Formats: sequence, C-alpha cells, structure tokens
Amino acid sequence: MTNITVTELTKELKGAIAKLEAAEGLETVGVVTRVGDGIAWVHGLKSAGYSEVLEIETESGIVEAFALNLMEDEIGAVLLGSDETVRAGHKVKLKGEVLSVPVGEELLGRVVDPLGRPLDGGPAIKTKHTGPVEREAIGVMGRKSVHEPMMTGIVAIDAMFPIGRGQRELIIGDRQTGKTAILVDTMINQARQKSGVINVYVAIGQKLSKIAQLVDRLKHEGVMDQTIVVATSPSDPASMVYLAPYAATAMGEYFRDNGDHALMMYDDLSKHAVAYRQMSLLLRRPPGREAYPGDVFYLHSRLLERSAKLSDDLGGGSLTALPVIETQAGDISAYIPTNVISITDGQIFMETDLFYQGIRPAISAGLSVSRVGGNAQTKAVKSVSSHLKLGLSQFRELASFVQFGSDLDDATKAQIERGQRLTELLKQHQYQPMGIWEQVASIHAVNEGTFDDVPVAKIKEAQATLLTRLWTEHKEAMRTLNKGDKPSDETLKTIIKVAKETAKDMKD
Repeated sequence: MTNITVTELTKELKGAIAKLEAAEGLETVGVVTRVGDGIAWVHGLKSAGYSEVLEIETESGIVEAFALNLMEDEIGAVLLGSDETVRAGHKVKLKGEVLSVPVGEELLGRVVDPLGRPLDGGPAIKTKHTGPVEREAIGVMGRKSVHEPMMTGIVAIDAMFPIGRGQRELIIGDRQTGKTAILVDTMINQARQKSGVINVYVAIGQKLSKIAQLVDRLKHEGVMDQTIVVATSPSDPASMVYLAPYAATAMGEYFRDNGDHALMMYDDLSKHAVAYRQMSLLLRRPPGREAYPGDVFYLHSRLLERSAKLSDDLGGGSLTALPVIETQAGDISAYIPTNVISITDGQIFMETDLFYQGIRPAISAGLSVSRVGGNAQTKAVKSVSSHLKLGLSQFRELASFVQFGSDLDDATKAQIERGQRLTELLKQHQYQPMGIWEQVASIHAVNEGTFDDVPVAKIKEAQATLLTRLWTEHKEAMRTLNKGDKPSDETLKTIIKVAKETAKDMKD
C-alpha cells in the first residue's frame, strides 16, 4: 500500500470535485469528502432535501444514504448499511425521492428490518405500496376525540388507567419490571377479543434472542397473523436503530389511513434517543443536556404526534401508541422520561418495589395516569371501577403508615383489609388477559365486600371459582356483559349472589 500524504489526498479530491463541476454541476451530483462511523460527508448536491435518499457509487455497487445535515457547502449523510466500501472521492447522486419503506397487508405475520427486508428467513416481501418514513402529523381538523376503548386485558390498566384508540400512553419504569409484558398481553388480548386491531411491535436495539422468544410466543398465542415486528439489534448501525420507529409508524399509518385500527408499540425510546445522540455527535451537532442534541424533544414529538383518531371524513381509522421508556433507579424526572411524559396522554409507571413484592403487573396507582382514556372506557368497567384508583392509592399510603405498629380504629382496619384483597385481585399472570365480563365481575365482587371474609391468600382462587361458576351457570348474561354496555341491575345481583356462595365455600 502506497503512502499518500494529506496534501496529495486533498489535491485528488479537489481534482475530482473540479471534474464533476465541469461535467455535471453540483446541483444533482456530489462527491464524498470523508467517511467514518456510518457518516459520509458529501460536497455538492446543493438541491438535496432533508431525508432525501443519496446513492453513493462504490466499486462494489450502489450504497444508499439519507441526508440529515444540510449545510452551506456540504451534506452530512447517514449510511443505510456498512461504510466499509465507501471511500473519499466516490461519486454521489440524488435518487430523487425521500426515504420510504414498504407498507401493506403483505407485511402481516413477518419480522422485518426498518427498510422492510425480511429477518425471519421467509421469502422477499413485495408490497403494492410504500410510505414515507418521515411524514407530517394529521392536523387538528382531521382528528376526532378519543372515544373507542383499546382494551389491554390487564384489569389494573383497563379499570384505573384506560386507553382509547388514538391515544398515546407511555409505559415507564426500570429495566426488568414488566414493561414488555404489558405490550405482549395487549397484543394477545386484541386477538382473543377479535378486535381487528393490527399490532406493530418495534424492537429498538433489542437482543435478537429476546425478539425470537417474543415472536415464538406470539405465534403460540395465534397473534402473529395480525402483527408486524420491526426489529433492530444492538449490533445494527445507529442509522437503522434511528429509523426503526419512524419506518414502523409508516407501516401502521397505512392501516389507519384505510379506515382500520393499528397499535404501535415502541420498545423502547430510550435506546432510540441514544442512537440519535450518537448520530448527532458524529454529525458534529452541538451537544446539550446529557450530550443529547437540542432537538431530541422534537425527535419523539414528531413521531408520537402521528398517532391519532381520524375524523369520519378521513375514514375514522386510528393509530394508538404505547411507547416504552426505561428509567434509572426510578428517576422519572430525568431528561428523556420528562420529555416523553410531556408528549404523551398519560403514563403507566412500573414500580420496582411493587415488582419485588410480587405485585405484578407492578403498576403504581399514585404515579400513573390516563388523561383521555376515561372518555373511551367501556361503560361496563367504568360503572364498577370509579373509586378503584383512589381506594388503592389510599390503601398503599395507609399500609406504609401501619407498619409502624400504631393502634388503628375499625374503619381504618376495614379499609386496609379491603385494600389487601383489591391488591391481590389486581395481580395477574402474564399471557392471561381478561375479558370485559371477567373484569367487571371480579371488581364488583370485591367492591361490594362479598370477599371480605375470604383469606387474602385465597382471593385469586375465589376469583377463579367465581368466574368459572358465572360462565357455567349464566353464560348468556356474561356474553351480554362482555359487549361493554352498562350492566343491568339483574346482572349485578347475579354476580353478588354467586360471589357470596363462592365466599362461603372459601371460608368453610
């Protein structure tokens, strides 16, 4: 290998640029001046637009990139793949289109990368349509208020922090506290309730082994037929990790814009912000707080604003977002968590202490909130759960006070007893989402005090027995209740009657 000095290399580059200027002009043609860490700096291409695709002509073929830094005399382009074959002096042309990905029904049941290429070993995917990765969010006049329920099948969420179609509800908590479990159960519930909702799960920088396990579980539960999995691993270039949620949202928007309902799950946006920080620092953008660039808020706001419930004039479809954020030691006041909290319509906070106490899902009643879902909550669940959140919050406050061993009056004791049973009732095993009638029957039985004499350790057994008896003996009434309408007095009396019989058997 011959030694080339910097001066000689600069002369060669200047010569290459001069030839291009003479031959074709720099409006539509440029030249790579330097490359490294997945970033190519391009001189020329003065007519290039933001997020436009560039084609770099290398010895081994065309390498694509997209423009992210548009400066006066050069462009910072992010390579869509490896930078091994790209060298300074290579010719660059505009492709004439913004970055787009395949969208459509053909993607259902598949695991793909952010560019729509299969990762599941299946055949190549040929779609009739493509969608732009970056797209302006629907305006206010094109939206409708959130009014349809998005049932997760998790009693603690559907009863206390309901989610509506078109809402953006943040799932936040430390690592290994059950955030992904909520997403998986929600996907399973869409299949079991035959809701017709399309699931789009985005694994952002997740281990491939974890993604494989999740896909196996979805296949086992019969959910994969209505699911698209967009996957990126830690070994992927930062550009791919950055693109993943935007590309997946374009796939979800296809169904929304055709009058269907889609559910976006971003797991997780903390890793997405880190990938964007890496790209920004390599592009020489000035670092701000925690070295994130100044527009990191805009990064997530322009993504999550694309979720909406469309007006009837636009077809009435919806795109619901469940972004995930990982906290460090429960610090929800850190930079990225507070950014995403302020963008979303509420958050479900997973508490580490509750998780290790065996309360799963470990949802904090005090720090969680849903700002719009109450309007979309099913009348059946709403009718029995109005005081649930307040009662649970008060119980947890009392429980921490009682551990100091002070004497309690009868009313406080009764509140603690009821709170213990309620906490036990809200525990739920993974992969077991519950229908509307099961949620209503369980909550109503505890609220009315029919399980007050049942030992706390036997509450889950009593719940299972109650639901089995109701389905066996009053199947039609439960089917009617499962439609979500406000339960009749007759139905509520039936639930209490069976609950009392169950409690008596458990007490004996």
